[in-house]
Amino acid sequence: MEKIVDQIVPHVIGARFPGRYIQAPGLIARLGVEARPLGSHGLCLLDNGLADVLEEALQEGAAGEIALAFRRHGGECSEAEIAAGIEAGRKARADLVIGAGGGKTLDTAKAVAHALSVPVVVVPTIAASDAPCSALAVVYREDGSVAYDHFLPRNPDLVLVDTAIIARAPARFLAAGIGDALATYYEAESSRRAQAPNCWGTHGSPVTYAIARFCRDVIFEAGAAALEECDRNEAGPALERVVEANILLSGAGFESGGVAGAHAIHHGLCELEDVHHHLHGEKVAIGVLAMLLIHGMEEEFARVNAFCERVRLPVTLAGVGIAEVTEAKLDRVAERACKAGDIMHNEPIAVSPQMVVAALKRLA
Repeated sequence: MEKIVDQIVPHVIGARFPGRYIQAPGLIARLGVEARPLGSHGLCLLDNGLADVLEEALQEGAAGEIALAFRRHGGECSEAEIAAGIEAGRKARADLVIGAGGGKTLDTAKAVAHALSVPVVVVPTIAASDAPCSALAVVYREDGSVAYDHFLPRNPDLVLVDTAIIARAPARFLAAGIGDALATYYEAESSRRAQAPNCWGTHGSPVTYAIARFCRDVIFEAGAAALEECDRNEAGPALERVVEANILLSGAGFESGGVAGAHAIHHGLCELEDVHHHLHGEKVAIGVLAMLLIHGMEEEFARVNAFCERVRLPVTLAGVGIAEVTEAKLDRVAERACKAGDIMHNEPIAVSPQMVVAALKRLA
């Protein structure tokens, strides 16, 4: 697996985006038309929980344009699952990989496509994270803990977002995506203030920070209304705005602006079995709140805490499954969050494990 760029090129700024991003209700019906310029024989990795419904919809959408072979995703974006996808792609002689489902399925599809040296099409069925647009696959161990980040040389070639499908998913997933998007501005701002590099060894361009700020503004303005539309299975105007923020704006903002403490605390939380039934964005929201406390931003903490409550995000450790808070658990989270050379060090201040523990106690 490839590693992050080792050398930082000074004074270089930049931004990364998917090759194409398209969003509309009913868009899955155009899969074949939109993907045909990229390949003719696709391996589809399907989210196991939706595989039966997705297979039929993808077959209909691809009809007459591309031939499809299908594989059900095993659940984790793990080395074993990536290897199985590579084997399936070679067997199918695929010149294109299509990932359809949640973030772990999509990350696996991106990693498989890279290994096969073919384009990748991403079809998210939920807007629970910014995974669809990024050139990053978070690789997990089989026990659900984070193993490492797999940085890929290019972003997805096509991100096809059918908002009618997303509107039919439980609103909890959309709320989790808001939690992930919430970190975008705060982490990009930390990285900017620290003059820390992004994942690619350069620094964010001014447009990157504008996107990150706009992402925050959209979810603050439209997040609660979008959840109400999702409750009605309605791809209304608020949901359309928030889906774009969760997927495209957050994806571009974090990837080019930088990641920092909120996701570092997420990685720490994932060390505990308690949290494994909770969504990525739910844990990231806890990370945002903790980092605001660490920075002493009490007024902003109160604002964000109130926002999280409005958009159904957890504001306590119990909200992500840690009902029994012990010193041992907090120490384990904090040590992983402050791992040497990892993303916590993109913060503009030195953050110690003791500071993380103290912040998390405020959220107990």
